[in-house]
Amino acid sequence: MKELLFNKISKPLQYLFSILLICLVAGICFILSDFLNYQVVAFVLLVTVSIIAVSFDILPVLFAALLSALIWDYFFIPPHFTLQVGTTEDSLLLMMYFVVALVSGVLTYKIRRIEKIALQKEEKANTIKLYNTLLNSLSHELRTPISTIIGATDNLLLNKSISAPNKQELTIEISKAAFRLNRQVDNLLNMSRLNSGFIEPKKDWCDINELVYDVVRRIEENKIEQAISINISPELPFFKLDKGMLEQVLYNVINNAVLHTEAHCKIDIAAVCHVDVLQIIIEDNGKGFPNAELEHVFDKFYRLNNSKAGGTGLGLSIVKGFTEALGGIVILENIPRMGGARFTIEIPAATSYLKNLKNE
Repeated sequence: MKELLFNKISKPLQYLFSILLICLVAGICFILSDFLNYQVVAFVLLVTVSIIAVSFDILPVLFAALLSALIWDYFFIPPHFTLQVGTTEDSLLLMMYFVVALVSGVLTYKIRRIEKIALQKEEKANTIKLYNTLLNSLSHELRTPISTIIGATDNLLLNKSISAPNKQELTIEISKAAFRLNRQVDNLLNMSRLNSGFIEPKKDWCDINELVYDVVRRIEENKIEQAISINISPELPFFKLDKGMLEQVLYNVINNAVLHTEAHCKIDIAAVCHVDVLQIIIEDNGKGFPNAELEHVFDKFYRLNNSKAGGTGLGLSIVKGFTEALGGIVILENIPRMGGARFTIEIPAATSYLKNLKNE
């Protein structure tokens, strides 16, 4: 925050703010001069110079140190309202004040610069680590579907005598690989939107029933072996929210359940309305998450220990980012008695029934 202030305020404004702050503090001390010894005023002004050094560039800090010394001499050191110093002791105090103010200001500024350099190095190291993680994660996830598409298309183009069933099988493989590739690209684009900080929900009326069934149908097209059940009342109202963002949230949660549960497992989806709050619960009867890793599941690029090969670790971090962008929260917990995991998504949104929508 301090660096932000330093970067945004121009040099002339830094000088102006330094003058105003020194004068304000000196004015308050002058009003209270009957109760404050002029040596105490010196400490107050030194603290003010240090505060300026925390936020501003070095030249305004040095100027503030000089100005504070002159003000202290003129208004507070006897005789008052003159730059003349009455005693040798006060002369030494004035010199000492000026030196201490300069040293304090310079040291505070230097410490701030060192902290900034250390922070930049840390951010650079984190960025390099992030890119390495990204490249390592995507090297397999992108190479595999691309290799599948290239291999299948080569067979279709070069092998003229290929049978119709084999041709259909190769076409299906191309479709699956393209879908997988598209999913990874979508995740990267969504994460880029979240990192940019400029994501803005485009709210419109949304039928949650229709949205959930569409997402489940897309997932079931991949020939999954888990059974997905949907329990949503037809009387559920319409919600005003960003349909595309919620669709991505639901897809990633349900797809994550499919990827990390056994073939015989069941995935249940329910949605209810609690006074203009949409609550969607997605739970499975799989093995759940290791308790020690629950708090890290939504971290970017995080993959569970001993998890299946593949995946970039972006899916659930996008779930959290998009849910929060919609003004909601997502809660993950293991189901104590039956086993498995439960995702609870709660998003505040305006509600309306179809008969009301027609009158808008």
